[in-house]
Amino acid sequence: MAHANKESHSQPHPKPHLRRSHLLSLLKGMIRIRRFEEKCAELYTLEKIRGFLHLYIGEEAIAVGCNQALQPEDALICTYREHGHALARGVSMAAIMAEMYGKLNGCSRGRGGSMHLFDAGTRFYGGNAIVAGGLPLAVGLALADKLQNRNRVTACFFGEGAAAEGEFHESLNLAALWQLPVLFVCENNLYAMGTALQISESEQDIHRKAASYNIESTAVDGMNVVEVEQAAHTACEAIRNDGKPRFLECRTYRFRAHSMFDSQLYRNKEEIEAWQKKGPIVQLVHWLRDYQQFNDEELSALEQEVTQEIDQAVAAAEQGELEPIGKLTTDVYTPPRGEGGSV
Repeated sequence: MAHANKESHSQPHPKPHLRRSHLLSLLKGMIRIRRFEEKCAELYTLEKIRGFLHLYIGEEAIAVGCNQALQPEDALICTYREHGHALARGVSMAAIMAEMYGKLNGCSRGRGGSMHLFDAGTRFYGGNAIVAGGLPLAVGLALADKLQNRNRVTACFFGEGAAAEGEFHESLNLAALWQLPVLFVCENNLYAMGTALQISESEQDIHRKAASYNIESTAVDGMNVVEVEQAAHTACEAIRNDGKPRFLECRTYRFRAHSMFDSQLYRNKEEIEAWQKKGPIVQLVHWLRDYQQFNDEELSALEQEVTQEIDQAVAAAEQGELEPIGKLTTDVYTPPRGEGGSV
């Protein structure tokens, strides 16, 4: 494990400005993502959800923490592991679940599925199936904001595997040259698809790659929601003040396979279990209990609220309609003859 010895995954230290109510909201946000994704895995085995499914379990602190620093007018772009980001951003759980089912009441009208959630109302500009494919889009959104004098932040989430792609370097270079208001967030879970970081990158501290483009960058414990939130607030405040890009490397770990088709032969059970013991939900629950800010009854009540929301989302997805076959070509562009092919 490339950075296991570099990070101390300690419990959050008490901060004067952290109210109990806020900590509980962070906890609920992470539990919503965790339980939603567990339900999605269950529904996938029942063939209710089809296609590809990439779960965010273990990385919840990043989506929840970073979204605390974003304003409604800001934009957000993710990878194909984006269910947690959509939930944290405020996209309806019912609309997300319906999209997973491929139903018309989904956030992308059933046409995007798990990997392509999209919601213009929350300025959630989608999951992207192409590794590093979201970075150029983030640069474009930020450039538009700068040209129109809008004080906004575009947050772009991607895995450490993106650092091996050309778009990563081109996007960081342009963001730095043009001084664009982008918050680049690398969710470094050590394995990309299934190749360990330590055997794929000569420089394993991803934030140093951003620093080479003269972008202010830092690494943060991505399993600690309080640290992530503080780092995101600091970065976003700086972006709003000077319009320059910032880079966060959130060091984390996914507890589940890369996708539902992944046999995980590249890592062992003991490693996964060791990381699970210092997971983001476990850390925050322990901290709240240690400081007598939380009890088991409250946790049970919170879990019950989340379960009810998930049940309602599943019911809405089950009751939703599929798009009529006759409308499947709506919004699908076919170039006229002589303009891109002989159709």
